[in-house]
Amino acid sequence: MTMKRFISASLLIKIALLSLILFITYAHADERPNIVIMMTDDQGYGDIGMHNNPHLKTPNIERIATEGLEMTHFMTYPNCSATRAGLMTGRYPYRTGVTAVTQVDHFMRGEETTLAEVLGKAGYRTGIFGKWHLGDNHPMRPTDQGFQEALVHKGGGVGQAAGPAGNTYFDPILEHNDTSKKYKGYVDDIFTDAAMDFIAEKSDKPFLTYLATNLPHLPLQVPDELAEPFRKMGLHEDNALVYGMISSIDYNVGRVLDKLKELGLEENTIVIFTSDNGPRHRRTKNDSYPGRWVANLRGTKTSVYDSGIRVPFFVKWPGKIDAKTQSSDMGIIMDLFPTLLDAAKVAPPKDIHLDGQSLLPLWTKGDDTGLENRDYFVQLHYGPTPFKYMHFTLRTPKYKLVSPHPFPHGIVHQPTDTVLNSVLKNLELFDMENDPSERVNLASKHPEIVDEMLIRYENWFDEVTEERAAAGIELISLGHPAQPSVSLSRFDWGGPRVISRFDYGGPRVIEDNQLGYWQVRTEKGRYNVSYDLPELSDDAVAYLKYGEVYVSKKVKQGQKKVTFKNVSLPAGQGNFHAYIKDQRLPVGPHFVDVVRLDL
Repeated sequence: MTMKRFISASLLIKIALLSLILFITYAHADERPNIVIMMTDDQGYGDIGMHNNPHLKTPNIERIATEGLEMTHFMTYPNCSATRAGLMTGRYPYRTGVTAVTQVDHFMRGEETTLAEVLGKAGYRTGIFGKWHLGDNHPMRPTDQGFQEALVHKGGGVGQAAGPAGNTYFDPILEHNDTSKKYKGYVDDIFTDAAMDFIAEKSDKPFLTYLATNLPHLPLQVPDELAEPFRKMGLHEDNALVYGMISSIDYNVGRVLDKLKELGLEENTIVIFTSDNGPRHRRTKNDSYPGRWVANLRGTKTSVYDSGIRVPFFVKWPGKIDAKTQSSDMGIIMDLFPTLLDAAKVAPPKDIHLDGQSLLPLWTKGDDTGLENRDYFVQLHYGPTPFKYMHFTLRTPKYKLVSPHPFPHGIVHQPTDTVLNSVLKNLELFDMENDPSERVNLASKHPEIVDEMLIRYENWFDEVTEERAAAGIELISLGHPAQPSVSLSRFDWGGPRVISRFDYGGPRVIEDNQLGYWQVRTEKGRYNVSYDLPELSDDAVAYLKYGEVYVSKKVKQGQKKVTFKNVSLPAGQGNFHAYIKDQRLPVGPHFVDVVRLDL
């Protein structure tokens, strides 16, 4: 062999080896799918056209089912924050600190490991667009919890006390990477536009896109042209507005699907569509949408009956999940964390107790091993303290044990033994295979099943609440370099006056109690602290109290704002009190802005 031929042969071998390496590298990269999770807010199982809704058409949502798999028995929690904590962590919400949806009850601990954090460390781009509802301040914001791009609203909904005041679904003020910004247009379109821009960014990294629209959550605000077709059907105005909002959702789901196809990403993208809980068609006797279609399921949002926790769930992954398939196996919201890590070939953290299990074998092979007899526990109440036996369910594929309650938001005090004895005597048992509407109570016929399931619930309750109690409630950071300017709202305050606004055991009256405090962790430094004042009936005095810091300042009737300048706060943690007295009973500000000056 001549030298020239030897060099040519060597070069060819090197080229071949390099090509093989590149092929293996990109083949491996191609195996790491993009992930799009679309979660709606208060959209029930019956709010889908193919679920026999007599008024609603949802062709774009149903495209996911046509091109992939529907799980007909997918379970979440009956409220917003708990479901979102379960999705993000793969763990029961009680473990993560989340019990309810406002005050400190929705605070997910910053030390929790999220899906975004794990995928981000594995090389994924991560973005959230819409509703977070797990804490608005450090260390709980989506940007603190692994999302590299975030466009969200504050609190649990646009227009709520988390602020800003007067915000609506039209031209809203939103938080883009922790900076408030006013946007033009309808909120659902804004979030979808941002999600599609994120998907379209040129990058060699796969992405996690979490599009969590705030529709069709209250307030019922939608472009008139979307509600008008349902008004013409003669529907109740509330239903017309809700269905108009779901029409917006369906339209924007179609835009996302079309964008993935346009960009050539459809084949290697897992697309999931689901909801956080059932429809808010009845919370109390005075809160109803007459005629809301619920697919013959019992209950509502905040209820542990199936209409509160069984939601639409569709997933597609071309070439991996067969089209037009359906599974009646029971999936739960905590399953998505291990499932998506499994699909991305990313090992779950070893030192974390996961409550979900991977659904990937079911999705791709029809293998439901481990799903046949699983337990799913749900409990819902108001306030940071869970009370054993109060408003819970243990749901299995066959049986369901239920401790019902007509007003779960009123469960704020430890019930007496008399109340608990009554609760335990009136537990309900349903055969979910033969009675999906939960109409025939079998508890008296099968007390042995009730007693055995009750023990499983008791063991679960003790385990998850003890873990939560050991970790404590997450504290809001003041003065942290990651967030030197903090806005404290009534949405995030706690304390006995806040809890007592619900009169448990008496008339179901929700009083607007006007004072709470914030549980905080402070960095030593100098601060400006400003209050947005409520309407005052007379001249008054504003107070700031934190540890040994205690300052006051006079304010005039009609004054809108007061600022304590250059206040020295110590390093530590405790209750941050901000209040005004124009009469003997103190009231709180609407917002408190705390800005560190010496960073």
